[in-house]
Amino acid sequence: MIGIGTDVVELDRFRLAVARTPKIVDRLFTADERAYAELRNDPTERYAARFAAKEAVLKALSAGIGECAFRDIEVVRAESGAPSVRLHGKAAELASSRGVTEWRLTMTHTASLAQAIAVAL
Repeated sequence: MIGIGTDVVELDRFRLAVARTPKIVDRLFTADERAYAELRNDPTERYAARFAAKEAVLKALSAGIGECAFRDIEVVRAESGAPSVRLHGKAAELASSRGVTEWRLTMTHTASLAQAIAVAL
């Protein structure tokens, strides 16, 4: 195991941030992530869980905010529905330089919080 990261996001706080700065969604999420989240009447839960996952991945890489673009970390779903991580650009370079070849990811949310745990292997 290379690293473990976890993050928790308050849904109300995230909802307010998106309402104040709608373009943040484009800066944080890939087109596929946005399309998946927007299938919901209130996409906040899906956005917040994915943001938590991106933060957890950074922590598992022992990387700080700004070392790569958030869109370089993409949450994808396997055919089984299980979430996984696909890295692009600088995030892929960071993972490679640290010897990461696999990821495990879990995400969940309640009415008020979203949480993610990422394990870099």
